[in-house]
Amino acid sequence: MNNKIFKNLFVLELANNHWGSLKRGKQIVREFAKVVKNNKVKAAIKLQFRDVDSFIHKDFKQSGSDVELSKLPKRNRYIQKTSKTKLSYSEFEELVEYIRKHDCIPMATPFDEKSVEWCVSMNLPIIKISSADINDWILLNKIASTKKPVIISTGGANEKQIDDVVKYFLKRNISIAINHCVSKYPSEDNELELDQIDYLKEKYPNLVIGLSTHEYHDWHSSMYISYAKGVRTWERHIDIPYPDGHEQKEVSNYCSLPHQIDEWFKAYNKSVSMCGTSSISRRIVDEKESNYLEALYRGLYLNCNLSKGTQIKLDHLYSAIPYQKEIEHITSREYFDNNFILTRDMKKDEPLTKNDIL
Repeated sequence: MNNKIFKNLFVLELANNHWGSLKRGKQIVREFAKVVKNNKVKAAIKLQFRDVDSFIHKDFKQSGSDVELSKLPKRNRYIQKTSKTKLSYSEFEELVEYIRKHDCIPMATPFDEKSVEWCVSMNLPIIKISSADINDWILLNKIASTKKPVIISTGGANEKQIDDVVKYFLKRNISIAINHCVSKYPSEDNELELDQIDYLKEKYPNLVIGLSTHEYHDWHSSMYISYAKGVRTWERHIDIPYPDGHEQKEVSNYCSLPHQIDEWFKAYNKSVSMCGTSSISRRIVDEKESNYLEALYRGLYLNCNLSKGTQIKLDHLYSAIPYQKEIEHITSREYFDNNFILTRDMKKDEPLTKNDIL
């Protein structure tokens, strides 16, 4: 399995925020691609694929079509927004190529079987599975048939449901990453449940664990915490402001604007810098640190006069600063035993060096 594809990957969820407009979709891609480039991160821009004609049952396609979305029941609101934000296959294909052109990775969440075929025909490298579809076995079977790597969000799923989908893909030798996710849009800070990252890492130690997050108070804290806990792929919804008179009116508070994603990426880069070079082996101590510590070392000095040939004992010595490195001074940190013999006569308070002993 190829887990490398998921590591240090940011997924920017464009969702339906193009509102059925290819022009708006491209504007979102341009603005966020600049932020990606400026922060030198690996990022995907993810679309949502739906074959709307078959995805919505024919008896519901006109339900509430003339009513403002915010006034509809949640189910009908989802149906109507799906209809109003429809893009054709060719428009999605153009948007995917536009994402590639701007040096981001194109991704999609397919919500139906035909949309999975779109992922294949557009040669998307990764498929995302939404929390709602974590045990939709008809859809999962179609996704698995592509053999493409998948990222799976776990919002609302119980332990068995997560385990079942992990086993399903691993049995088929398909690379997967698992996102901790709380499916509340938006999420309050006290709803993030970030300790679930530890739970998933312990349960699936060989998988990349990610974080799909919808909090809206800051763009730093969850990044610092999640990176330190071992998360290596992240996802957030993205959007840009709407023009006056647009039905959406304003950006949803679980979506991030370009300047907020910039803060998020900068928090990531700071996390990487602060966490350092390795979590699996002892770090390399650099010269700056070594020099600082050496200034605190105590060197060994004689507490009496001794003749050449004397076997040195610990009670012949005392420790004090400074440690004189330039003369190969022996420190109180170094191994010492009673087999050391003086090579010359020495006086009280002289430093004991490596050249003074056999």
